[in-house]
Amino acid sequence: MTSKRPLVLASASPARLGLLRQAGFEPRVVVSGVDEDAITAPSPAELARVLAVAKAEAVAGGGLLTGGELVVGCDSVLDLDGAALGKPKDAADATARWQAMRGRSGVLRTGHCVIDRANGRRVSRTASTTVRFGTPDDAEIAAYVASGEPLSVAGAFTLDGRSAPFVEGVDGDPGNVIGLSLPLLRLLLAELDVRITDLWA
Repeated sequence: MTSKRPLVLASASPARLGLLRQAGFEPRVVVSGVDEDAITAPSPAELARVLAVAKAEAVAGGGLLTGGELVVGCDSVLDLDGAALGKPKDAADATARWQAMRGRSGVLRTGHCVIDRANGRRVSRTASTTVRFGTPDDAEIAAYVASGEPLSVAGAFTLDGRSAPFVEGVDGDPGNVIGLSLPLLRLLLAELDVRITDLWA
């Protein structure tokens, strides 16, 4: 019987870690330290992908790992009218985002990159999920921004937090909006000849 491959999450996101744990994994978390503001790309989907690659590469080559790990890097942006919206700069920015998003739809793009440190192989792709926003009034938006939650998440909202009542629905993988698409992770691992069930804790 072969030993279980170590899984490493190259992200500080508690939501991504929570998704992996709920799905049966116990990844080691190693934060990449990548300067997200220094990376650009021609589209929101490509930006999410190259950010994920940068994070996975930084952790895979950072000297903290031993050699046989599978490193998973992810990054999310909200695509609204072709603009890539990451974490808001401040409370005023978060408020303006919500005033622009309410009653509309955006596309949450999450880039995924998996690097197999045993052989250097890597794969990357972006998953996209349409998010239909509700119509919170100005007082509700102000209360949500005051909670501090939107300042730490891409697009200034979450599906599993205080803004859940302000999201009417999603078209696509809801996990992708939370931060990681488990169906896409399964496909990427398969491209590296790794069966996802073999990584369960």
